[in-house]
Amino acid sequence: MAKGIRMTSQWRELDEPTVASLGGHMGVYMLRSADGEVVLIGFAGGKSPFGLRGELRAQLEKAQEATWFRCEVTTSYLSRYYELLMTHLYDHGTLPRDNQDDPQRLGRLHPA
Repeated sequence: MAKGIRMTSQWRELDEPTVASLGGHMGVYMLRSADGEVVLIGFAGGKSPFGLRGELRAQLEKAQEATWFRCEVTTSYLSRYYELLMTHLYDHGTLPRDNQDDPQRLGRLHPA
């Protein structure tokens, strides 16, 4: 399994104190339910108020079933976002549940 393409950062609890500790950086994130299913892959871009902290706070306020998150700080957030979506599609045969309606056309990725 190629480590470089898959997000490997530690899963953290999706709660207000943890989200408040994040910086206002651009980057990508994944949300996971308590049973381990990745339910959303998202990004904090240049137009995201307060960066990752703001995007994850918005997700927290939606009261989804997501209870865990992990993230990466990157200025190449859009390219990395598509890369993570394609990797998830390759690994699971489908996009995460909350990405199903995303209008983008994805290429095919074949990680080793």
